[in-house]
Amino acid sequence: MNFYIVIPAHNEASYIGLTLDSLVNQTLLPEAVVVVNDNSTDQTQDIVEAYGEKHSWITLINVASSNAHLPGSKIINAFYKGYHSLDEDFDVICKFDADLIFPNNYLEQLSRHFIANPTVGMVSGFCYIERNGQWVLEDLTRKDHIRGALKAYRKACFMEIGKLMPSMGWDTVDELLAKFYGWDILTDASLKVKHLKPTGMRYTKASKYLQGEALYKMRYGFFLTFLSALKLAYKKKGLQLFRDYMTGYFRAKREQQDYLVTKEQGRFIRQLRWKGILKR
Repeated sequence: MNFYIVIPAHNEASYIGLTLDSLVNQTLLPEAVVVVNDNSTDQTQDIVEAYGEKHSWITLINVASSNAHLPGSKIINAFYKGYHSLDEDFDVICKFDADLIFPNNYLEQLSRHFIANPTVGMVSGFCYIERNGQWVLEDLTRKDHIRGALKAYRKACFMEIGKLMPSMGWDTVDELLAKFYGWDILTDASLKVKHLKPTGMRYTKASKYLQGEALYKMRYGFFLTFLSALKLAYKKKGLQLFRDYMTGYFRAKREQQDYLVTKEQGRFIRQLRWKGILKR
């Protein structure tokens, strides 16, 4: 299968070389890797260009957005800069973070899963972080969810869900829409990816309001938002986050911000979420 990979990067000089090194040593090489260097002030560009000189399928695009690390729109807008530079001759499109180390059979194993089951729309491994000298499963990992750091989409699924939405919550709504259209989501616990920079470590308080806004935009409604916000805050060990999430939700509702999904899709999402809660 042809894999195209887009990697948004902002000041990732400490990590991007390790990520690219793990990709050039894959047992199944990608057809194209595009690193979108978004306003970096470190050596990110130089490192990527050095890899591009050795491997013609690695290319660099420089863009200038802002220095603010806002999850969602900044990352996805950078992704699209890379995506639009590619043709459509791919079987799988990936959005990877610039701070990952993949096992050398990662893409080959993803390919096997996609080929074995034509209803699988998205596949990934699990993220591990270093803690006290040991690589442990990242706290936010769930068996039924693919982290935004390592998304891989079958082309047909990617197109049917409307590609990626430049908003906080993009890495949840993509899976919900995939399920709405009948696609399966698969995670392979044997594929252990090293995540060098824990998720959210640079987010500002202002950006954390966006999580609550995302829950509104996905049409969760008050009660589902309340439970989801409480769970997220507990998992991130910060009860203040619960207040931030609910503030974001009510702000989005007050401003009547645009939804990310249709009414029909919203009903499906709520039913799916309540089914999951009652199952537990």
